[in-house]
Amino acid sequence: MKKSMIMLLAFFTVGLSSFTLLQSKEWVVPESAKKAKNPTDKTNKEDMATGKSLYSKYCQSCHGKEGYGDGPKAKELKGKVGDFSSSEFQSQTDGALFYKVTTGRDDMPAFDKKIPDAEDRWLIINYIRALKQ
Repeated sequence: MKKSMIMLLAFFTVGLSSFTLLQSKEWVVPESAKKAKNPTDKTNKEDMATGKSLYSKYCQSCHGKEGYGDGPKAKELKGKVGDFSSSEFQSQTDGALFYKVTTGRDDMPAFDKKIPDAEDRWLIINYIRALKQ
């Protein structure tokens, strides 16, 4: 009886750990955040330069200069660092990306305090979009 209880408990623990791990892989973004519209002008060269500067300061160390997820700090992180050039990444809405930059998760820090101006976070999104080209 004891042996079967221990086996059942071990099975439950492993199953729960696997479920938790699977749950943490998908980054759930609220629908309202996905629908948020980028209020900035993506064609403004000065804004793009600001976005690049902010990206260099806050994002490049993990995500890399070209956004491939190969920055110098990427190897130290537990999770997978996103590749901004991938179709999976680029298929996300600007609103979803803004939400992720703002709220953070796991190794990805929240930038709502580090970059308190929402417009600056939107400019980073614009710059990240330009990396695919």
